[in-house]
Amino acid sequence: MTTAAVPGARPGRTKAFLRLVMIEHSVFALPFAYIASLTAMFRLDGEIHWWTLFLVTVCMVGLRTFAMACNRIIDREIDARNPRTANRELVTGAVSVRSAWTGAGIAVVVFLGAAALLNPLCLALAPLAVIPMVVYPYGKRFTNFPHAILGLAQAIGPIGAWLAVSGEWSWDAVILGLAVGIWIGGFDLIFACQDVQADRAHGVMSVPARFGIPAALWGARASAVVTTGLLVWYALATDAGVFFWAGLVIVAAAFCYEHSIVKPHDLSRLNRAFFTTNGFIGISLFLCALLDLLVRGLTP
Repeated sequence: MTTAAVPGARPGRTKAFLRLVMIEHSVFALPFAYIASLTAMFRLDGEIHWWTLFLVTVCMVGLRTFAMACNRIIDREIDARNPRTANRELVTGAVSVRSAWTGAGIAVVVFLGAAALLNPLCLALAPLAVIPMVVYPYGKRFTNFPHAILGLAQAIGPIGAWLAVSGEWSWDAVILGLAVGIWIGGFDLIFACQDVQADRAHGVMSVPARFGIPAALWGARASAVVTTGLLVWYALATDAGVFFWAGLVIVAAAFCYEHSIVKPHDLSRLNRAFFTTNGFIGISLFLCALLDLLVRGLTP
């Protein structure tokens, strides 16, 4: 006996797609886009422009969803050969390739539509922001440093968020974007350590696979140091107040904790370092930056 599709099936597919793109991981990039947007608003007229902030959120989530969907589609054969990723939705069939492409297409259209509603410069540059999102998953096929491509993709967020408010290029936003890109590229080095054996067996390229886990962890530590330095530079360039500086102290302490719990021969706490600590870093710095801007005169 066959059964027709039931109304509950579509929400099930939607939930599977959201698991596929790990929508909750937007927490890593969104806080820094908000920091850039709110700082630009503070400089513009000292007021929070809620509609612009909403459109920035739509752009960030839309572009990230597109990027993750493309990543999963392009890497589905690699994922099938790796025990850690063999249960991903495109491998198990919980999400079809067609559905994933449909979701990716909707996400990029939403991104471009929101960019068009912001200002002409955002719309003109939006297609350029899409390019590294597609190139990144191919990176592990032709370079040992795909993490750098991921960092470039993530650096776009704060720069674009500032442009969304001001409509003009800002080197202060570039400093923040570089900090975010190097930070995320650095903790991708940590994350890639758990796939060294599978990557080497199947010819997937990465820093840990090519140079070893100790080298990757040292690279991640260096990235944290550079990120901290760039955040200090950003604070100086934007005349940040005491609460932002307090946030930087929290970030530095979190970096020290993160890199103390992951060892070359003990990756058991990698997920705590990758997900929990990095999520904490983004949210903590955003809250401190928001408080700093409010105290200095930013009005809702």
